[in-house]
Formats: sequence, C-alpha cells, structure tokens
Amino acid sequence: MGGKLVQHDATKLAQGYSRAVRTVEVLSIVSFYTLVAAVAWRGFPYALKAPWLALAGLFFGYLLADFTSGFVHWLADTWGSPDMPVIGKALLRPFREHHVAPKAMTLHDFIETNGNNCLISLPWALGALFMPLDVEGFGGLLFFTMTSITSMIFWVMMTNQFHKWSHFEPAELPAVVRWLQRYNLILSPDHHDIHHRAPFDTHYCITTGWLNVPLMRLGFFRGMERLVTALTGAIPRKDDIGLAAALEVAPLPDAPSRVATHTPQH
Repeated sequence: MGGKLVQHDATKLAQGYSRAVRTVEVLSIVSFYTLVAAVAWRGFPYALKAPWLALAGLFFGYLLADFTSGFVHWLADTWGSPDMPVIGKALLRPFREHHVAPKAMTLHDFIETNGNNCLISLPWALGALFMPLDVEGFGGLLFFTMTSITSMIFWVMMTNQFHKWSHFEPAELPAVVRWLQRYNLILSPDHHDIHHRAPFDTHYCITTGWLNVPLMRLGFFRGMERLVTALTGAIPRKDDIGLAAALEVAPLPDAPSRVATHTPQH
C-alpha cells in the first residue's frame, strides 16, 4: 500500500495498562469463573438426559466464539481511539499496541491476557445462568441455547490465550498446543500472520480462524464498514494506521481521490 502508516507509539500504549484496569480485570476473571461454574452445575443434570444436545451446543458455541472474536477484533481494530474514556484503555489499547508490538502480548501474564475477555463475557454468563429451562415445549431449545452461550463465552475467554500462543516460537510451546495449532483446532501462527500484514484489514477471527475465509468471501466486514461509514462518516482504521493509509484501503468509491487531498493524521 502506498499510504504512509502513522501508528501509535508502542511504549505509550503499554503504559496505558493502569492499576485500575488490572483491578477490573482481576474482578472480571473471578466473577467469570464463578458464573461459568454455576451455569455448568445448573446444566449438568440436563446434559445427562440429553448428551447429544449438550455436545451440539458446545460445538456451536465454539463456532460462535470464532465469529465473536472476529467481530470484536474488527470493532477494536477499526473504530475509536485508545484515548476514549474507559473503553479506550480497557479494550482498544491492547489491540492497537498489538499491531505495533505483536510480540508484547507474549510477555503478558494470565490476568492481562484474559481479563478483558472475561469482562465482556459477564452479561452473557448472567443471562445463561438465569435462563429458564423448564418452559413446557421449549426445554430442549432453551438448554441448547444455554449450553451454546456458555460454550461461546468460555472459548471467547480462551481466545486471547490461543492468540498469544500463535505469537510464540514453536519450540516455546507445549507439544499439545503445537498439535492443536497444526490441525487448526485453535488459531495457528501461519493463519494469523495474514492479519498482521498492513493495513490489518482481514482475518480478524482469532479463536480458531475457521470463519475468516467464509466471512472474507462474503465481504462481511467490508460491508459493515460501508454501513458504518454511510451512517456516521467515520473512516475505518483512521486511528490505527493514519488517515492517508486508511483512506487508501477504505471501502469508499472516492478513497483514492481523498488520499491526494489529505495529509496523514492521527
């Protein structure tokens, strides 16, 4: 791409990880595991009665997690700024840091790696926990829904761990993790490398990556960008890679002419 990349400073982004953010992450992790354990305890008797329905829900949740990881990743990469209150430092900052320092996340501990995913999963965990399962005629559907949601949020929680592993050297990983990557049961390094080619506008799904190619062929994220830009006028990836570079790849009919009339901004 010809547009000059203008990105945030990695050191400054790393400094945005404050004690307040870490405290929220610790509380989120504790709350998340407590709620998931409660849901599993509640659903276990139903799973014994309908094991195949439970397995179907677990697998469907795995697929949902891959889509969810891609959608949230796309949102955080494409829109907003790390300087936004609350959400900027807690959610957007790690994604922007990752583009300028991809290996930095390999140094993060369990809390920093997984805390924000636990935070965004809490409302879903509460919904699963209090979902009624004894509605006459809908018990099976409601149990499948509860199982799917619980599976989805568990694998969403694991997504950053899978993502982190994809940035390690193979020799640094346990054999079981390398095996899972080799057979694409979790995100593999080769597959994820495609996302890390500027302008970072494809292959957002980072649980398994299974849905990246289908979504790309459907033009899903490009279509979403057109819709958001049409409704708000916002330019996708402007904050992440600078205005000139963002305009060059933005799904807009007049993007090339705009590059010529704007100077890079951040």
